[in-house]
Order: sequence, then structure tokens, then C-alpha cells
Amino acid sequence: MAVKIRLARRGRKKAATYDIVVADARAPRDGRFIEKLGTYNPQTNPATINYDADRAFYWMMTGAQPTDTVRAMLSYRGVLYRRHLQLGVDKGAITQEVADQRFSAWKEEKDAKIEGKRTGLVDAREEARKAAFAAETKVKEARSEAQRQKAAALLAANTPAPAAEEATEAPAEEAATEAAE
Repeated sequence: MAVKIRLARRGRKKAATYDIVVADARAPRDGRFIEKLGTYNPQTNPATINYDADRAFYWMMTGAQPTDTVRAMLSYRGVLYRRHLQLGVDKGAITQEVADQRFSAWKEEKDAKIEGKRTGLVDAREEARKAAFAAETKVKEARSEAQRQKAAALLAANTPAPAAEEATEAPAEEAATEAAE
């Protein structure tokens, strides 16, 4: 019996999530499976991959063939590298301790990269939000300044010129009172 590690679709329309399953190659995509290894959610950025790495490694060592997508996920999370090291141990090229040490060093480096990407995306999202807020504030201030200028112009247009006539009449009255004295 040919065994495959593949994805089984779950979720609703246009919001798919997938189960990572071990199934007989003849079984339907969403049908019967031997074991569920984990889940995959491509809707998040970066995509969320949760699975039991030990069971995936077991199935890879017993001859299960992953599909192209699952192979990429297993490679991304280190199962294929672990299998490669274990085959080296089985052939006697390296010892188990060396293989474990190499894998743990690779795993730490990979986890740091993933976390760096995740924090970089969060920082970029925050910077974009701040830039949008600053642009919105700038537009708001320009709009309020335009309204102030319009109100001042309207006030100046509505204020009659008699204020200027009163200013000219007042010195004339003062001059008349001084002459009378």
C-alpha cells in the first residue's frame, strides 16, 4: 500500500485551512486517512504550520511520500533535514550525537529567522499605521486651516466699511472740540 503525507481541505469557502494527514494514496483527498499529523493555515502571514514533528519524521523514515506542498512544509520546519542526518547515522557516516547537535543548531537558526520575519511584519504594519495616521493628521490640519481662512474672509466681507468711517469721524470731532475750547 502506497502511503502519502498530504493535505486534506477543511474550513469554509475562500477561507481554507488544511489538515496534514497520512493517507493511502488511493483514498480521496478529504476522505479516509491513517493519521492526522497537524494543521496548516495559509491565511496568516507567515503561514501557520502546526504538526507533530516526531510523527512526521517516523512516517518519512517508514517510506511515506509527501506531496510537493507538504514536502516544502516539512523542509521548512526541518523534518527532511533530520531525515537526511538520520540516514547518515544509519550508514555510519556520523554519530547520533553529531546529528542531534547539527539539527538543534539548524533548528535554533531557523526559529530565529522565522521570529525575525514575524517581528519584521509586525513592525512594518505598525510603521504603515503610523504613516497613515500622520498623513491623515496633515490633511485634517490643512482642512481646518482652510476653514479658518474661509471664515476670516467671510467675516471680513460681512463687516461693513462704517468702522473705517467712524475712525475718520472721531478725529474730526476731537478737532472740533479742541477748536471750541
